[in-house]
This record gives sequence, structure tokens and C-alpha cells, in this order.
Amino acid sequence: MKTVRIILRRELASYFVTPIAYVVLVVFLFFMNLLGFWLGQLYEREQADLQPYFGFFPWLYLFLIPALSMRLWSEERRNGSIELLLTQPVTLWQAVLGKFLAAWLVVGIALVLTFPVWLTINYLGNPDNGTIVASYIGAFVMAAGFLAVGSFTSSITKNQLIAFLASGVICFLLVIVGFPWLTTWFRDHLPLWLVDGVTSLSFYTHFVNITKGVLDLRDLLYFALVTIFFLLASTVVLDARKSK
Repeated sequence: MKTVRIILRRELASYFVTPIAYVVLVVFLFFMNLLGFWLGQLYEREQADLQPYFGFFPWLYLFLIPALSMRLWSEERRNGSIELLLTQPVTLWQAVLGKFLAAWLVVGIALVLTFPVWLTINYLGNPDNGTIVASYIGAFVMAAGFLAVGSFTSSITKNQLIAFLASGVICFLLVIVGFPWLTTWFRDHLPLWLVDGVTSLSFYTHFVNITKGVLDLRDLLYFALVTIFFLLASTVVLDARKSK
């Protein structure tokens, strides 16, 4: 893990040396508050909770996390620095994990910076803070899934724009398949077992379950498995590219 920590620090520093992290943090906070207070009518509802606020997280992630993850490997491959990285005493899996954790930490910082909204809700009313904590945990683990997908798409191309678009499309599909209106349509045209199987693959379905205040092991395990699967896929792709 020492090697992973070194890579993590290197990558995290690179985010803040360039404007990338600052842009992502500012844009995330601006649109999160805009959507939550304007479209979500956080004040107008006169209810002490953050449900409208968290409801926009999957949609905002669709744009910001691919923007954050598109450079994970595309830039390394385009510059040829991936070969230099792998000549160091570091395995490919350690490099993938270190880069992923650095990007995940940036998302974690973005979530921490929304803390004043939580304080505001507590000042105005008496919310269920346990549900809010569960929702933050859900947002953090869901971000891991998004980032893992972004790591995978970044590993298959040298073009950051293609990596951004591919990541956005895959994550969009993983979000939308759990929406009630689409699920209802599926139930009218497909076998029930297939509908349940497709719905169980949705980021949205599992995230909504967590935002209800229930940290079900099945939901956490889902995000963990998705993250591990796409990180392993990234490692396989990068190893195949390295051998060519």
C-alpha cells in the first residue's frame, strides 16, 4: 500500500497543480446548489431534509465525473508517460488503484464542501441526520462506480474527449435503467425476471435505496462490485496495450 499512497499523492497533487480540481469543485458546488435550491425547491418545500438535493447527484455526476476521470489514462497514453510509470517499481494494479483513489478523494472533497447546506437545514429545522449521513455515504460510493467506469473508458483510448463521451454514455445507461417510468415500460414488454435483473444494475435504484436512510449491504456491495469490475477491466486493457 505504500506504493499506492505514493501514486495517490502524486496524482492528487497533479489535480491541484492544474486548474482541473478547482474547476470541478466550483462547477459541482455551483450547479449542486442551483439545482437543489431552484429546481428542487429546498426552501419552498418547508421540509427539513435534503432529498431534493441528493436527487440531482446522479445527473451532475454524469458530467463532472467523466470530466475528472477522462485524463486518468488517456493523457498517460497520449504522452507516452505510461511506459515511464511502469518502469518504476510499481505494478499496473497499484497504478490503477492509486490513480482511482486520488480522483475519488477529489470527489470526496467536493462532497465535504456541501457541508454548509447540511448545517443550514439543521438551523432551519430538525432533519433526520442519520438519513443525511446515509445519503452522503451513498453519494460517495456511487462516485466510486462512476470513476471506475471513467478509468476503464480512459484506458481504452488516447483521446480524452472520446473517454469523456464513452464514460458519460455508459454511466447514463447505468443510471436511467432504474427510473420508474422506464421500469414500467419494461414490465409491459419484457419478462418480469429480466426487468428485475436490468433494474438491479442501476446506479439510481441503489442510490435511492440508500438515500431513504437504509445502508443495505446489497446496495453497498453492488457499488463495490461495479467499482472492482471496471478497475480490473482497466488493468486488463492497460496490460494488453502495454504488451503491444
